[in-house]
Amino acid sequence: MKSMINREFVHHIIRHYLKYDRDNPFIFISALLAFLGISAGVMVLMIAMGIMNGTQKEFTKRLFVMNYPLTVLPITQDALDDTLINDLQNKFPHLQFSPYYTTQVITKNAGAVQGSLLYGIDFDKESRINHIFKEAKGEREDTFRIIIGDSLSFEMDAPKGEKVTLYFSEQEAIGFATMPLQKRFVVDGVFDSGLKAYDKAIIYTTHKAFHKLLKRQEGYYDGLHIYTEDPIKEIDKIRAALPDSVIIEGWWQQNGNFFAAMEMEKKALFLVLLLIILVASLNIISSLLMTVMSRRSEIALMRTLGATKAEIRSIFFKLGLVIGSTGILVGTLLGFLGIWILKTFDIISMPADVYGTSKLPVDLTMSDFGLILLGTSVIILLSSLYPAKKASQTDPLTVLRNE
Repeated sequence: MKSMINREFVHHIIRHYLKYDRDNPFIFISALLAFLGISAGVMVLMIAMGIMNGTQKEFTKRLFVMNYPLTVLPITQDALDDTLINDLQNKFPHLQFSPYYTTQVITKNAGAVQGSLLYGIDFDKESRINHIFKEAKGEREDTFRIIIGDSLSFEMDAPKGEKVTLYFSEQEAIGFATMPLQKRFVVDGVFDSGLKAYDKAIIYTTHKAFHKLLKRQEGYYDGLHIYTEDPIKEIDKIRAALPDSVIIEGWWQQNGNFFAAMEMEKKALFLVLLLIILVASLNIISSLLMTVMSRRSEIALMRTLGATKAEIRSIFFKLGLVIGSTGILVGTLLGFLGIWILKTFDIISMPADVYGTSKLPVDLTMSDFGLILLGTSVIILLSSLYPAKKASQTDPLTVLRNE
């Protein structure tokens, strides 16, 4: 019964201290600023983390396709052949495979020159693992046809149906001299991955083109692209089935530095924006300390009437928690509102050739949201401890004597 009376007493005093005091308006203003600062901090953190995570997912989605989930590469010559691929298909029937040849070429047309990476692929197999390529490829069966990115198509002034010249590093005899091997190819399609660097550098052609031009042996390949929904889970299983003459890489390993940099930027941004809440928490401390100083006589009177130090400490500690938790609640609501607005309305547009999308991607994960709430709650708890302890140390005899 005593604890129930004490709880009612504490809550009554808290409600009293939260009211506007005409004699001490700055205390209320300081508490209001603390509330607004925490609300703004939580809102900005949620939106910023949502944008960072959304951008990272957008890049991941596009790089997942253009880099392929898994890639098998030969260490020794002729290590990757049809026999190995058929063996993998039998062991992993749920996976999709696309063997390829690759070489560097120089693309030339209408006076424009650009270095590119040419892939020789099976168009049907590639279409099963790369939806961007599938949307771009045509219906022709010509050996010397290519699929190029829209950035390269624009620079070369080579739309679909146009011809471009590819120069290879291999030499061909011309009379008593040699010159780089060259061949005119028909642009059979133009793909758009959303990433300018890939659209500018990658060209697809047929296996037959490599067989006839570069004399590549049929049935032996430069690499094997593998599609799976869960490459991190599958990579170890596939690696165990491969001979020592080949290696396997995941797309995240090929872009490890890029994603490590993005993760570091995300953490740095979180810590910097958390300083907003830290600054706002200083207003909680100053507001509670001013309340303690202005209410010293009331605190002394409560002590003489039987209030314990624990009750006084509980009053000011919970007072800080009320201000902080209310700020977290309002900030959370504003944050979700801001994210909904950014997702629904095209307020901010971005260059698609840089970020891969023209619409601002926002995706706040539950882990990031939980981390925001945890960090903010810890700051508020620590900010409420010192004023509460200071209030409980008020000596009623000294205060009443001076009064």
